[in-house]
Amino acid sequence: MSEMINNREQDIYGKVQPERLALLKQIFSDLQNGKDVDEVKADFAKKIGKVTIEEMSQLQHDFSEESGMDLSEVKRIYSQHTEILKGAIAEPELPNKPEELRGHPVHTFKLENREIANLLDDKVRLHLEQFEKEDSPENIYKLLEDLNLLLDIDKHYSRKENLIFPYLEKYGIFGPTTNMWRIDDFIRDSIKDAKKKLQNYNGEKLAVVDNILYFMKEIVDMIYREETILFQMALMNFTEDEWGKIASESDEIGFCLIESAAKWKPERKELDEKIISDGYIKFETGVLSLKQLELLLNHLPVDITFIDKDDVVRYFSHGTERIFARTKAVIGRTVQNCHPPRSVHVVEELLRDFKSGEKDCEDFWIKFRDKYVYIRYFAVRDENGDYIGTLEFTQNIDPIKAIEGEKRILS
Repeated sequence: MSEMINNREQDIYGKVQPERLALLKQIFSDLQNGKDVDEVKADFAKKIGKVTIEEMSQLQHDFSEESGMDLSEVKRIYSQHTEILKGAIAEPELPNKPEELRGHPVHTFKLENREIANLLDDKVRLHLEQFEKEDSPENIYKLLEDLNLLLDIDKHYSRKENLIFPYLEKYGIFGPTTNMWRIDDFIRDSIKDAKKKLQNYNGEKLAVVDNILYFMKEIVDMIYREETILFQMALMNFTEDEWGKIASESDEIGFCLIESAAKWKPERKELDEKIISDGYIKFETGVLSLKQLELLLNHLPVDITFIDKDDVVRYFSHGTERIFARTKAVIGRTVQNCHPPRSVHVVEELLRDFKSGEKDCEDFWIKFRDKYVYIRYFAVRDENGDYIGTLEFTQNIDPIKAIEGEKRILS
């Protein structure tokens, strides 16, 4: 597998001319160092003209590795990058257009983007103008309705982060994923913040307006980045089987502002699937068939996930009502890349403590949507005490907290 990944990486980046890449990096470094955006844009148009997807991929990869920017700087630079690149990205030549087929994941993403854009143009913008003129309870309520609909954008971003990003990383493409996930989080947080301000409105009209204008611009820019950079990178690299797996796992996360996606299958009728044998596994305390073991794990009233000693996700249970969405694309991916960038430091600190032997477990409890969630992490050690991985154990404890008295008879 690693050989295939390296070959694909050479295919992608072998087309990038070092001289042009150095020039691109210099231009964007000038921007990062405070040079006027209009000057940089003029410099870009004169010296570069059109930039290819391969160049963008390498540029973002290099900047993501070298950058030590704080979050406010990430917001500024990423927004300015988009401003300079609008209209300057050359459309790649692809042999066919699978994304034009209904149900293809890219077709579905684009369909959602049209719905998101329509919601912003037809409702949010109009109701924001009405609110600016008069911050009446009626106009506040209209905006709250719009924001409740817009919060559905989380499904769109979650599918992108949990299904598209892992495959890009398998091909050595990291640049778009980290930065894009950060901006996704800024947008999510900004929508929630605007909703909170409106729910507890105290006359701070300007703060609400600035908040909504911010996320509207970022959402529009994100649509542009997805459709001209991210999806094109994916289309240039993903196999038909990979798109098939992404399509089949999308239902688990859900769709944004559309009921569901049309069914799409690759031209080849069957995907390459690993065939699980019907053999048996002998444990110290019993014997189970593979089928029995899988069913047993999936019927536990908790969600479990296991990562190995190298921080790679190796297994997760698949119960009927998972608390946090998981897709098969996370298998083989490092756990750090399965979390939003802003929470990675917590993950790494926990794993350090487990590996050093300082801790054997750690517990968290949070409110998540309509559930009170208890999250437990356990260091898994062998008979010699050597660390072999971490087990995550997640449970909705609302029903347990509600228990009173005793129950001694059948229902």
